[in-house]
Amino acid sequence: MLGGRTNHWGRISLRFGPKDFKGKTRDGHGDDWPIGYDDVKPYYDKLDKLIGLYGTNEGRENDPDGFFLPPPKPRLHELFYIDGAKKSNIPVIPGRLSMLTKKINNERGVCFYCGQCGRSCSVYADFSAGSCLIFPAQKSGGKVKLFVNSMVREVTVNEEGKATGVSYISKEDRKEYKLRGKVVILAASACSSARILLNSKSKEHPNGLGNSSDLVGKYLHDSTGASAAGVIPGLMNRKTSYNEDGTGGMHVYSPWWGDNSKLNFPRGYHIEVWGGMSQPNYGFGWDPNGMNKYFGLKPGGYGESLRDDVKKYYGSVIGFGGRGEGIALKDNYCEIDPTTVDQFGIPVLKFNYQWSDFERNQAKHMQDTFEELIHNMGGTYLGDKPGKDKDYGLHAPGEIIHEVGTTRMGDDPNTSVTNKFNQLHDADNVFIVDAGVFVSQADKNCTWTIMALSWRASDYIIEQLKAQNI
Repeated sequence: MLGGRTNHWGRISLRFGPKDFKGKTRDGHGDDWPIGYDDVKPYYDKLDKLIGLYGTNEGRENDPDGFFLPPPKPRLHELFYIDGAKKSNIPVIPGRLSMLTKKINNERGVCFYCGQCGRSCSVYADFSAGSCLIFPAQKSGGKVKLFVNSMVREVTVNEEGKATGVSYISKEDRKEYKLRGKVVILAASACSSARILLNSKSKEHPNGLGNSSDLVGKYLHDSTGASAAGVIPGLMNRKTSYNEDGTGGMHVYSPWWGDNSKLNFPRGYHIEVWGGMSQPNYGFGWDPNGMNKYFGLKPGGYGESLRDDVKKYYGSVIGFGGRGEGIALKDNYCEIDPTTVDQFGIPVLKFNYQWSDFERNQAKHMQDTFEELIHNMGGTYLGDKPGKDKDYGLHAPGEIIHEVGTTRMGDDPNTSVTNKFNQLHDADNVFIVDAGVFVSQADKNCTWTIMALSWRASDYIIEQLKAQNI
């Protein structure tokens, strides 16, 4: 799909902070990146200005300031959350989402609060790669030729081991075709780019392209995630308002506030908040009869009594999503399945991934925090709080779809796949510009860092081509 996941992501656009690039130095776990925040900051700045995002400068050390558009005001459920968080000394700041609250150019409009961001914005107020990057490049005379419905099988190489292009299968006629290129750039997502490299075996690269270190696919890790929701009596029996004047995402969130040196897990998480009346629906986490049963009230009914129940509960549920950092481990990896191919005949991946006690302990902290927040708001926790037997509600690896690390960058070709400019150690005309190059995830969503590093790599590619080094 043109634009990939930027067509349907949540558009939470957070910069990594200085500490996020130096995890090993900070707490002894994982590895440091070969670059630091100052190397990426100029590209974060350019991204903010090119794409646009709302937020505020807060002066927080590891949640860097940027160039923000005015944030939308908190909605009623978010005001309740702010009040509850204050009682536990949990910070709450305006969300940082790439949705336009102010006009930045003539090509894109301003969010008008329809709340339908997942269905593609009719005025291009929210960010997707197609509407904000690819289409403008085509309109401005950029030489962009798109091959859609094409599944890349492998990167082709010459006898010197350099890339010559790609081989792909057309989804339309199931035939194999080849494209030639001076430089090959993979941006298929961390796992799919690793899959392409591992499938690109040749005499020159018998273990797969870029895999002389045997690290392609290794150090795979995803954001941690746990969730909870509560019913808040103060939000019940509200006057119906289908549009509370809001974007299709959170207006506020809580960046990590804890001191990990005093906790039993080394890395933090942030809290995403949902709720309100953004779209009419019959559910509130549960259906009205489910809610009545839970509170010991009489279920059933139709007509006027059903409408009364819907109105009573509508907008009364607040939910939380914790999104945190897991430790990158070599033992968590993806590899080619030797017995299975997809419908196009291309070998698929299989996964080997387990959480450690660090991530489980982090999830427990999330659940305890969510329970405390619901209590602070005078609410009732919905459902059973997950315990140790359920890993405290920790989502399975891959469910948060922030996968990173499979082609990690580094200065040493023996312990990394790419250099600090996203360039393969083993083939200098191949670049990886997705999250595969991440040495570690952070307690932030990874999209803004993917794009900043991609822009940085693009500048480097142009520089190297001009110097005739590739």
